Amino acid sequence: MNAREFIVCGKRKRSDRHLDVINPYTGDVFDRICLCGEEEIEEAIAGSGEAFKKTSALAGYEKMRILERLAELIGENRDKFIEILIKEGGKVRSLASAEVDRSIETIKISGEEAVRQTGEIIPLDRTEAGRDYTCFSRRFPVGTVLAITPFNYPLNLACHKLGPAIAAGNPFILKPASKTPVSGLLLGELVLEAGYPPEAVSVIPCESRLAEKMVRDERIAFLSFTGSPGVGWHLKSIAGKKKVSLELGGNAAAIVHSDADLGYAAPRIATGACANAGQVCISVQRVFVQNDVFREFLERLSSSFESLKYGDPGKADTFVGPLISEEAAGEAWRKVQAAISGGAKIISGGKYDGKTISPTILTAATPGMEINSTEIFAPVVTVTPYEKFSEAMDLANNSVYGLQAGVFTSDIGNAFYAYEKIEAGGVIINDIPTFRVDVMPYGGVKMSGFGREGPAYALAEMTEQKIMIIRQKPVAD
Repeated sequence: MNAREFIVCGKRKRSDRHLDVINPYTGDVFDRICLCGEEEIEEAIAGSGEAFKKTSALAGYEKMRILERLAELIGENRDKFIEILIKEGGKVRSLASAEVDRSIETIKISGEEAVRQTGEIIPLDRTEAGRDYTCFSRRFPVGTVLAITPFNYPLNLACHKLGPAIAAGNPFILKPASKTPVSGLLLGELVLEAGYPPEAVSVIPCESRLAEKMVRDERIAFLSFTGSPGVGWHLKSIAGKKKVSLELGGNAAAIVHSDADLGYAAPRIATGACANAGQVCISVQRVFVQNDVFREFLERLSSSFESLKYGDPGKADTFVGPLISEEAAGEAWRKVQAAISGGAKIISGGKYDGKTISPTILTAATPGMEINSTEIFAPVVTVTPYEKFSEAMDLANNSVYGLQAGVFTSDIGNAFYAYEKIEAGGVIINDIPTFRVDVMPYGGVKMSGFGREGPAYALAEMTEQKIMIIRQKPVAD
């Protein structure tokens, strides 16, 4: 098997260092890629700095056309991307298809934002010293963007970083996840085909130590990272003076109050807990249900979980595929077993074959158990009763994370109360915390992140405000 080339400033390159990409379901080698070394890293960083002269000079309509063409090219390669996502990441076919469609949308939105950048005129005569002065303000690209992406959405999350980078006029270096690098490499090829200056395009799979070296490098202007909290906060600590955006993990809560539509909430929570085998930063992990409807809801949720087929991700009717690796599956299962040893009970599921975990519901899990306090990243939820709505807020907030939360209620007062009290980047009323459309501002608080994604919001992060002040001489009579 020939190793796939990486991209350094638009040039395809090989190395004698290879990485096998393993199909999580079959265990077979799906692809082989070349790994970048220190020499190529230096070339990418230095070349990106030179490319900034070209990218920063691009007009808005030029960047829009490049992104429009990129969206078309992703669409033309739709089937290829779907197969890659299934085989490199174990994503089920329906969700792989959805990810490609979302990626196209993300790039289209980024193209729209490329021509929506505006400025403002700020009168300065609010003070005596500002008389006869006018301030103009607009935003300018920051420079090279280092984009580090995770395995769970390797295409769309790359688009969420590269789309705004291109819209802003920044060069980029994409470091894809080592488990799922193939989709990122193909995306880089399509960016080149779409017409972005080749010197500004680098896609470089590499070892973690080399990624850290790039993060430390002062020539990198912006770090956009999606991944685990431990890695993300460490990278921020070594990033120096550069701007940083972090989208990290969570143990998202869903609250089901007594006035909720249980018939709607149960299947939605099952979807939110088990989509992508639970490997989603905003996957439902903790469910809090009002006492009066606890038993009825638990029965409905169990039925919904049991209806989800798990196994081969290539089959059209499979909803839950394998975890990304046997190591990841084993760690998630260890947390389930630890909870059971501590008194938790399995209500549904609880099957494990080394690579897949069946959709699983536990009750009687205490807040301090790892199944609740850490990110499980598996199709597993805990269900806990509460009495008062305010108590549910406290339960949801009993976490070091704060990405998104879902609240099911028919009371508008409860909705606004939850919005005010829940410590999270987003509160989703009458839907799951797993809800995300690519145009919205997305990010977390506490250990869950720093900054916001969504093309318009990432574009703002990847630019700097710059002002020009004009002194107007008084006109003589």
